[in-house]
Amino acid sequence: MLIELLQDLLNKLSVVVFFAFFLSKSSLFQRYILKKNINLGDKIFFSIGFGCVGILATYWAVPIEDSLANSRSISIVLAGILGGPLVGTGAGLIAGIHRMLIPEGRFTAIACGISTILAGLIGGLSKKYIDEKQKKWLYGLFIGMIVECLQMIIILIISKPFDQALHVVKILFFPMTVINVLGITIFLMIIQQFYGEQEKAGSEKAQLALNIANQTLPYLRKGLTEESAINTAHIIYSMTDASAVAITDTNKILVHVGLGDDHHKKNDPIDIKITRDVLNRGLFMVAQEKCEINCSNEDCPLKAVIVVPLKMQDHIVGSIKIYKDSVNSISLSDIELAKGLGHLFSTQLELSQIDYQKELLIESEIKALQAQIQPHFLFNALNTIAVFCRTNPNKARELILDLSSYLRNSFKNQGEFIPLSKEIESVQSYLSIEQARFSERLNVVYDIEPNLNIHIPPLILQPLVENAIKHGLLSNIEGGTVKISAFREDDEAVIIVEDTGVGMSESQIYSLINNKYKNKGVGLTNVNNRLQCIYGRKLEIESEIGKGTKITIRIPIKRGEMIEDNIS
Repeated sequence: MLIELLQDLLNKLSVVVFFAFFLSKSSLFQRYILKKNINLGDKIFFSIGFGCVGILATYWAVPIEDSLANSRSISIVLAGILGGPLVGTGAGLIAGIHRMLIPEGRFTAIACGISTILAGLIGGLSKKYIDEKQKKWLYGLFIGMIVECLQMIIILIISKPFDQALHVVKILFFPMTVINVLGITIFLMIIQQFYGEQEKAGSEKAQLALNIANQTLPYLRKGLTEESAINTAHIIYSMTDASAVAITDTNKILVHVGLGDDHHKKNDPIDIKITRDVLNRGLFMVAQEKCEINCSNEDCPLKAVIVVPLKMQDHIVGSIKIYKDSVNSISLSDIELAKGLGHLFSTQLELSQIDYQKELLIESEIKALQAQIQPHFLFNALNTIAVFCRTNPNKARELILDLSSYLRNSFKNQGEFIPLSKEIESVQSYLSIEQARFSERLNVVYDIEPNLNIHIPPLILQPLVENAIKHGLLSNIEGGTVKISAFREDDEAVIIVEDTGVGMSESQIYSLINNKYKNKGVGLTNVNNRLQCIYGRKLEIESEIGKGTKITIRIPIKRGEMIEDNIS
């Protein structure tokens, strides 16, 4: 009899396992078990669902000695393990009260009803502990054994007479324990396999998101524009299984690639409700049916979408939309991919804003530097030319040409990079005028390597030369020499400005670099900051009191030549 009962229950268990496998594949169940925060509605829904499965197990039981050999505790324990105490207890109450009220198996009805309720509670209380474990099925096995042992003890305590209760327990204990423990264990193994698949899919989607972000970086670093949106959307569309991809700003569609592009067109206003809701709330949203998308075109082939906001410093600047052409086709991995892309793209857009602000800062610093240099130099140059007009007209004419060349280069050299030769030419014009002013007190030496064809930021040498003359040589009664050198050294271009002036102490160098002398060191500060920003290099300053100062600039040759190629 025991063997026949075990075989009968094993046959029923095979059906339960088959049902469990298909249940684990349903999107509704998958969304439930993957939720981090289960709301009250979910708990009530699944309490009723698991409770009803428990009722079916009762009706499907094998009658034994006015009792029922059943697999009811499988669904009830699982309800608690998967949903927590409320779901487990709720399912236990539904199946347990039903067990108490049916006429079949009256002898153990009350005991089995009570044990069913306790099974749900025990499963629920164990959820938090089991969730932290890798081998959930192993702990489910122990919980199942505890529940079956508890049920048998309750039958012995409540069901009377005791002799009959003991006889029933002897018959039921082994087959029901084996079947129910196996059922719980197998179901948890299926669930754990599902978790593993989700983790694998999640890691693949994360890698895909990083690959997409890597390819879109050159475009989105320029900001959210029509051009960057078009390139980004095409990259996403080609690398994913999306039926369509769209990117919007806060007012209009920037690009729509894929199905539906005949009526979802660039520059159309945003008329999809879910998109407007995302832009207003700043939270991603998913539509799994065509009616939820609410497209005005009845023939639109797009039937599901996930919309993710794009942000810059917590300000919403647009959205990215990934469409599918079938109902309920937005999977959990699709959601994670879209959220990851939204986060990465938002970061790239913030970097584009930082780059833009950096460019504006550099431009404003250059203009401020030009404004500082030109007025007092122009005043001194004109005074010098006025003197030579009376004493040496030919020299005055040369100086006017030098001044003209200097001013022309100054006004033209407002781009991000200029040829080194142009910077040298501007410095030569400047020094010619200064030599005319100071005569024998200022000697200039050039040592420029021919064919050093690189591009550098404008106004890099001018402030260094001016500081060498103003603070180095002219502080010395006898004056001195300024030497300007430029040459290749390994993979770098080395530019040196050195003078034989009064020199500086370490504290003076620090003060000049950090603009501690109010406006006196703004040129050096500007040059040093721009070199750090562009090349990650600082000015190299060597100085000794009474012997002069040497300032070195090092520019990577590859970077300078690359800039030259881009400009040309």
